Amino acid sequence: MPSRAAAQQGACALIIDREFVRTSALRAGRMLLEAVVIPALLLYAALATVGQLWGLISVLVWSGLIVAVRLRTQSSVPRTLLIAVLMLVGRTTLSLALSSVYIYVLQPIAGSLLMALIFLGSAAIGRPITKHLARDFIVLPQMLMHDKLAHRMFTQVCVLWGLSRLIDVGMSMGFLQLGARDALLSRGVFSTSLTLFTVAICIGWGWSRLRRMPDFTISFA
Repeated sequence: MPSRAAAQQGACALIIDREFVRTSALRAGRMLLEAVVIPALLLYAALATVGQLWGLISVLVWSGLIVAVRLRTQSSVPRTLLIAVLMLVGRTTLSLALSSVYIYVLQPIAGSLLMALIFLGSAAIGRPITKHLARDFIVLPQMLMHDKLAHRMFTQVCVLWGLSRLIDVGMSMGFLQLGARDALLSRGVFSTSLTLFTVAICIGWGWSRLRRMPDFTISFA
């Protein structure tokens, strides 16, 4: 993690720990694969072969397997993964109870819509949520939190992410009109690809804006 001491001593310097960034990216990618891509593909394959009942059951089995493997290889399950698995189990159980695979697809679509409203809304009122989210991952110099150019950058990134979530909702609803299998393929493959693409765009945009700020440097530990 970036050094707090360094951030305090150099008010105009942002120090990023390469190893922290690498491990965070790998952890996020693994969680996305385990909690989003594989469950969607399992259910997609089941709908084409054995039916939605066994597909939903396979998702529940996979969820339990994820937690079991982590408990066997680690002392505890990461909280973010545990939350993701619990959400996955919740919507799968609800789909089983209502005998409708559409519930499984609609829940993440509703989540994307809510996220779009939060990000675009926070940007509209001039309090971009991205400014606060960034502080959860890196130590930002205090001057950066009050700089007008930095504030504009955080707002722009907020709008980019909000628009991406709206595109995701529209794309998912379009595939849903074609059927449950197409919607699952969209959520597992296309939505995931859109998310990764948006992350890259947001990082690139933020990086380019920060580098243009006067008297501000970015270095890697």
